[in-house]
Amino acid sequence: MRARMIAVAVVLCLAGAAVCLADDAQMGTWKLNEAKSKFSPGAMKNTMVVYEAAGDSVKVTVDGVDGDGKPAHNEWTGKFDGKDYSVTGDPNADMRSYKKVNDHTLTVTNKKDSKVTMSARVVVSADGKTRTTTASGKDAKGQKVSSTAVYDKQ
Repeated sequence: MRARMIAVAVVLCLAGAAVCLADDAQMGTWKLNEAKSKFSPGAMKNTMVVYEAAGDSVKVTVDGVDGDGKPAHNEWTGKFDGKDYSVTGDPNADMRSYKKVNDHTLTVTNKKDSKVTMSARVVVSADGKTRTTTASGKDAKGQKVSSTAVYDKQ
């Protein structure tokens, strides 16, 4: 009987976490709207960004092109708590943190060897259909880059 109660409690906790993440405006698949976006030369273009639940964390998968136009892919799993979590596949970062500012806004910080390489603000529109990321930092060559990327929810 006790084992059954523990199993039910675990299932309810996981379901609760999934429901909370599902209500998050950031969650889902976001496709770059290049016509509405602006990139400085050498800036990476994230053409598709996916936010999905991964247990009690969030997995962010990014596909796009680097500053030289070559395919790029990186992945991050963590929480929107402002703490650094490892990122794989990003030549400009080995750690990334997301911090929830409010229901529609996140701040993002990329670090390489403990030094900040990029800072961004991610804002989802009130209707939840668009997402704007404003970023600035340095590329792999140390050049300053900035972008304002607009995404449409898929």
